[in-house]
Amino acid sequence: MQMAQIKKPIAITLGEPAGIGPDLTLQLFANKQKKPLPHMVVFGDAAFLSARAERLQLDLDICQISNISEAVDLESDTLPVIEVGATATDAPGFLDRENAGVVTSSIEAAVAAVRGDECRAIVTAPIHKSNLYEAGFKYPGHTEFLAALCGENGVSPRPVMMLAHKEKRAIPVTIHISLKEVFSRLTVGRIVETVRVAHHDLQQKFGIAAPRIGVTGLNPHAGEDGAMGDEEETIIKPALAELKERFDIRTDGPLPADTAFAPHIWSGYDVIVAMYHDQALIPVKAIGFDAGVNVTLGLPIVRTSPDHGTALSLAGTGDASPTSMYEAIMLADKMTNKGAA
Repeated sequence: MQMAQIKKPIAITLGEPAGIGPDLTLQLFANKQKKPLPHMVVFGDAAFLSARAERLQLDLDICQISNISEAVDLESDTLPVIEVGATATDAPGFLDRENAGVVTSSIEAAVAAVRGDECRAIVTAPIHKSNLYEAGFKYPGHTEFLAALCGENGVSPRPVMMLAHKEKRAIPVTIHISLKEVFSRLTVGRIVETVRVAHHDLQQKFGIAAPRIGVTGLNPHAGEDGAMGDEEETIIKPALAELKERFDIRTDGPLPADTAFAPHIWSGYDVIVAMYHDQALIPVKAIGFDAGVNVTLGLPIVRTSPDHGTALSLAGTGDASPTSMYEAIMLADKMTNKGAA
């Protein structure tokens, strides 16, 4: 009888040491008998994780390993850690820019492990961008850093943020800009590129052969035939026409955003592409506030993360909910669970 192959582990980044990221990883691992986890390996600082586990009163065996292949051979109750050459201070709630090195090194090492086919996906714990900026971090955010690490020949892929709760998925075309900027940044090309990335990754990473994609309007009632704005006529409809004519990608829209996310309509789509940040994120957070998952599409690797920040006030208390982190790990497992990987 042929033995089943053991899948490569999932890479978990440390996240901001002053925040809840390390806590969530430790809490989940301590509870894995009740909620099983796939093989995984944490990139960071074993001594720091041991100190945080003790603070949280978690009885965990944390083992520093030198090769990722060792992770799958450890006892199931042992958490494997790859050292990244930088250390962290166990001071929950207190930001220290000296911790920036371990945060970025953890991400770099985890991405390298996935790109080197030693791990099959990366799940990133939350980082604190302002703390990194003070230490010289030059990227606008976590996702842009990941895109740069995945670049080739000086060209980085264009990442697309997707929020998911179970089978409900939403993507914003524009993110992390003010509402007034949306009107100048929303273009035919940006919509086309976003939908193409979504279509491709729903096929390749989610196994959906013919993705059903809904696209919202920008204005109330999708502009109501120009009575409430003309972006639907001048930007969105031309983008949807180009998607169909040039790329044979069929979409529905522009859909009025105030009804597109009603459960009976939303369930008819594999994803709804919205025009700006809150238009896409509010529905997902409304139905799954502590269980949503952030999925980065457009990268040559699978990356998920919990849909929340560092929550400094909860760090070290054991009171933070690990549900979103758990869902992020399980979704990464599902996306790469196509035979031995």
